[in-house]
Amino acid sequence: MALVEVQVPDIGDFDEVTVIELMVKVGDTVKAEQSLITVESDKASMEIPSSTAGVVKEMRIALGDKVKQGSVVLVVEATGAAAAPADVPATPAAAPAAAVAAPAPAIAPVAAAPVAAASGPVEVHVPDIGDFKDVVVIEVMVKPGDTIKVEQSLITVESDKASMEIPSSHAGVLKELKVKVGDTVNIGDLLAILEGTVAAAAPVAVAVAAAPAAPVAVASAPAAAPTPVAAAVAAVAAPAHAPGGTTLGLPHASPSVRKFARELGVPLAEVKGSGLKGRITEADVQAFTQAVMSGAAQTKAQAAKAPAASGGDGAALGLIPWPKVDFAKFGPIERKEMGRIKKISGANLLRNAIMIPAVTNHDDADITDLEAFRVSTNKENEKSGVKVTMLAFLIKACVSALKKYPEFNSSLDGDALVYKSYWHIGFAADTPNGLMVPVIRDCDKKGVLQISQEMGELAKKARDGKLGPAEMTGATFTISSLGGIGGKYFTPIINAPEVAILGVCKSTMEPVWDGKQFVPRLMLPLSLTWDHRVIDGAAAARFNAFLGQILSDFRRVLL
Repeated sequence: MALVEVQVPDIGDFDEVTVIELMVKVGDTVKAEQSLITVESDKASMEIPSSTAGVVKEMRIALGDKVKQGSVVLVVEATGAAAAPADVPATPAAAPAAAVAAPAPAIAPVAAAPVAAASGPVEVHVPDIGDFKDVVVIEVMVKPGDTIKVEQSLITVESDKASMEIPSSHAGVLKELKVKVGDTVNIGDLLAILEGTVAAAAPVAVAVAAAPAAPVAVASAPAAAPTPVAAAVAAVAAPAHAPGGTTLGLPHASPSVRKFARELGVPLAEVKGSGLKGRITEADVQAFTQAVMSGAAQTKAQAAKAPAASGGDGAALGLIPWPKVDFAKFGPIERKEMGRIKKISGANLLRNAIMIPAVTNHDDADITDLEAFRVSTNKENEKSGVKVTMLAFLIKACVSALKKYPEFNSSLDGDALVYKSYWHIGFAADTPNGLMVPVIRDCDKKGVLQISQEMGELAKKARDGKLGPAEMTGATFTISSLGGIGGKYFTPIINAPEVAILGVCKSTMEPVWDGKQFVPRLMLPLSLTWDHRVIDGAAAARFNAFLGQILSDFRRVLL
């Protein structure tokens, strides 16, 4: 087997296009004609295929590099002869390519010739876009009433290998658009009707005159698989919109990623790209899909269907409709759309509140000695930068209680109860975007200092909006702490599929009878909400009592 350098083929009238996506890596087995990289100019994006089948031994380019015809993309250990479809167009393409670039004098008279001006309706057709049939309209960039310039892009079309913008051959006011997103078009199809003083575009005439080179270059290639070479030449025949022109927000992704998203039913407009210049990669589509399936995210369509906590009409539950009120007639109002996180959490909370038969037990825990120990611990570890909170002690105490009463660390699965042998504790974090629940994993294996450190890091990521789906899933029990805000007791909503949640409020100094006299003790209010399908009242009372004992004497966690 021989090492073969795979080079950038003839990509038409493009010089030093930018590499915006790497589609293979060292060690991958590639087939002939398999796409290796995606490149992009200011006119079009296209995928560059491999001319040889084999195993990738070395990558010669990186994201952001500039490449042109002849640049070495990678080195493969060939497993067979070079692919015929890649080689065949290379030889005949040389002469036509030269014909596009070389005979400038022959084309110049066409460009210099006076062009007749006219007034009235003018039809704009799809120009010669190379050896492509039934390309899909993926973006409409203008609307009726717009003033169109010569060569301004009207639509974007896409094949399996490339996307390109189709320009207007005339100037004028757009009176009627004949295509819409999702339509398929071919050479000569009517795109739009313009009205006004218009003039045929000389540059388009030049491009069309040069365009016959494209079918020659791919004449011997399989008709069912147009190559990126043809796409590049087609893009020359279809120049992009004028500088400064704007698009209507088409997601930034390669054709293969668009196809992958369509197969999965993923709305690309809702996916955040992590690639160069915000480009959406296949990994971004996969991550979005996983987030939606895990419940960590929702598509706009799902959010629209889900009943909001305050706006669901209750029809599915047989309830009377939600009242429709014109609040403005009673006084001044301001309407603000709810944030994405609140919409998602609102739908989940409504489901949990309705479907779970929840009961709440209220109790108090004496944390006088534990608070003194916490204060002294922070003084001793002042230089470490880790501040121990009461919540960290509470997490360790809950792990001990969950081990003693394992049904609180379980989940319902149909008619079965799933007992978990791991203890991942979620804690509610208040953020500018709404309530989020980061999860600290394996709390049984971590000390209070480590839990405090992780809690601080996760809370900061939550406030900054940088929490990933994996950091908000997998909890077996949740604690909702109002901390130093205030209040006495409340009823937290269980975070399904968990079966219990603990709410805590601000601790207060209260007089407590010790058998002889009243003494001041620091008391922490506890509110334990539990799923009555899994847990009964006696078990809940024992859980709260045991938790209170641990908090009053933290040495019990060692038992």
